[in-house]
Amino acid sequence: MFLFKKKKEIIGIDVGSSSVKLVQLKEIKGSYQLLNAGIMPLTPEAIVDNSIMDSSSISEVIKNLVASLGVKVKDVACSISGNSVIIRKIVLQAMPSEELEEQISWEAEQYIPFDINDVNLDFQVLSPDTADPSKMNVLLVASKKDIINDYVSVFNEAGLQLSIVDVDSFAVQNAFEINHDSGPDDTLALINIGASVMNINVIKEGITLFTRDVQMGGNLYTEEIQKQLGMSGEEAESAKMLAQESKNNALLDLILKVNDTITLEISRSLEFYNTTAGDDRITGIYISGGCSKVYNLVSTISEKIGLQVDVINPFAKLKFNEKDFDPEYLQEIGPLMVVPVGLATRRVGDK
Repeated sequence: MFLFKKKKEIIGIDVGSSSVKLVQLKEIKGSYQLLNAGIMPLTPEAIVDNSIMDSSSISEVIKNLVASLGVKVKDVACSISGNSVIIRKIVLQAMPSEELEEQISWEAEQYIPFDINDVNLDFQVLSPDTADPSKMNVLLVASKKDIINDYVSVFNEAGLQLSIVDVDSFAVQNAFEINHDSGPDDTLALINIGASVMNINVIKEGITLFTRDVQMGGNLYTEEIQKQLGMSGEEAESAKMLAQESKNNALLDLILKVNDTITLEISRSLEFYNTTAGDDRITGIYISGGCSKVYNLVSTISEKIGLQVDVINPFAKLKFNEKDFDPEYLQEIGPLMVVPVGLATRRVGDK
């Protein structure tokens, strides 16, 4: 989103707090073909609170993942979220994009709690303002330059070129839109629940109406299991994902309690949006991320919020060769790969 070059192929790499995910796509006849997909775990302390703490180990994992998949493309799209990025929907006087390009720094100063010289800025004009047609809704995105520089260094160390920096929420939206259909009356909440951050993006007809990042995710289950059941981090992580098969009532009860905590946070965010939504109240929810595979979370969200909840399948409409990719494996990793699929749809030079 912040760095631009001439258009050419790119790989989408999602550097999460628990793993690195890579996807490479080829655009063909209005669709995409899957060329590569892979995941490698990160050490627990490599990224803490969305900040890179151990750049060398992250670079090494990226390098190994690229080598293991035989990827030759050097240009990368990655994304950021949480405290690393500020997203604001603002209303400005209607003006041509070129004029806004010149004025955006001045306009942004009123909304960004940092020195404007310390951030990378980007914007997208969304729509005319319904209350006043002489004005327009603009999505403003800002990230501190030192965060971007950290990622540039990590990829450089891995022998790659960071060419596009996007936002997790928008990458999820890209993956959703190429794989799932929605109608003109659908107002959908896309919720990506990673290890440490939950991204919420409410969209209608491709336009972002509301976005929020919550510092909560799958690590909450792992921490509670460690604390309450006396397991190591590795044991707790495994127990979280295999809870249904374990028939361990204490474990299942614990997971259901954390499901309630995460659902309550989602409910609060969606209610906050709905209070000012008018006719655009949320009609459905799609979730992604590792947490979508946790025992009973999807049904808990649906039951407590009272809406249909589906899991995003980032491979649903992608073409792929079954000799190269096991459909069952893609089904298994799908919820984890939504962000890198969305990133892989980008091309160097995109706005």
